[in-house]
Amino acid sequence: MTTTTVTQSGGNQFGVLFSDVFEVHPEVIETFGALDISLVADLPLFIDPFLLFHSEKPEYQALHKGIIQYLKFLRDQSVSGRVSDGLLKAWFFFKEVDNTWLGFSMDGNRGSGLGVTFARALRQNFGRLLDPQQGAVTKDYHLEKLCLIAGGVGRDRISDFTTNLIKGFLCQFTQSFAIQHLRPNQRQTRRVEKAEFNFTTRAWVTVTYELPVFKGEFVLLVPADILARDDTWINNSDLSAQFEHLPQSLPDDAIRAQVNDYFMGLLPEDDEPTAKQRQEARLKTL
Repeated sequence: MTTTTVTQSGGNQFGVLFSDVFEVHPEVIETFGALDISLVADLPLFIDPFLLFHSEKPEYQALHKGIIQYLKFLRDQSVSGRVSDGLLKAWFFFKEVDNTWLGFSMDGNRGSGLGVTFARALRQNFGRLLDPQQGAVTKDYHLEKLCLIAGGVGRDRISDFTTNLIKGFLCQFTQSFAIQHLRPNQRQTRRVEKAEFNFTTRAWVTVTYELPVFKGEFVLLVPADILARDDTWINNSDLSAQFEHLPQSLPDDAIRAQVNDYFMGLLPEDDEPTAKQRQEARLKTL
């Protein structure tokens, strides 16, 4: 008879995938609609906001609505000019939700998360991205516009931000799986910070869920149909790299001429511009 060493959560400590560790058949996870994640290192997959926005599933449309509602809240606070450093930390700072085991990391599931630079860029740019004069946020005001805020904000950062805004849904999704398919000794009651946002008290709320636990940390499953492995939106570096092809695609010859004129005006006249100078000119023009 083979003896298997188990962790405190009742799983196989030598497993690689969620199905190995928690001794669930992979087809059970697939049928539930989740991804069978690795519990050794992050998978280079990302929650794609487009897959939420374009889905016809009512639960995803509700998430979309909630995301836009929070973006509108941040927009309103940003344009008010009354966001103190404390409120910046409370409303604009987000830790990476490493419990999903998704994204980029060199080892394990610890990424760099969303720091102060991202938070300050959000505060400074929301007034421009989500114009309060519009009165209502239309379908064009989607989360992917955040990728134009600053260099270095790509699909992993957008995925991190989206994950934070739907964390309560992911907890409920995982709790439902755990109660249906895991043994009682494989799940624990855990308090999850920033699970939901209360727009009345204007504060993030801690909520309790019953979740799978691995090596002392709770694990979150993610629906497979909101994950992407390729670039599905244009990030800052992509857009900058394609800049000199953009004027040709603009619909109005006057606009094309003004874009080109402004771009050329930002470059030094006497010497051949360096790569850094051309990059700075592209970003200023954009």
